[in-house]
Amino acid sequence: MGQAKPYDIPKRWVWEAYKRVKANRGAAGVDEQSIEVFEADLQSNLYKLWNRMSSGSYFPPPVKRVQIDKRDGGKRPLGIPTPLA
Repeated sequence: MGQAKPYDIPKRWVWEAYKRVKANRGAAGVDEQSIEVFEADLQSNLYKLWNRMSSGSYFPPPVKRVQIDKRDGGKRPLGIPTPLA
């Protein structure tokens, strides 16, 4: 019989995350793939992303965290993606 994926990630979550990125005018990531290129095969790309995340085979590239100054004198974290090898 079929075995469940190790991570129970509803496909709806991936769709909702995509909609938030789209609404926020998401820019290309370290892979330099624009939202327009991603949308050219949207259904397939979202499925592949969901499948890799729920199977445990998706490993995002590391992000360097740095603290940046705020106007009020405080600091806030900023994540800087590392380039793909």
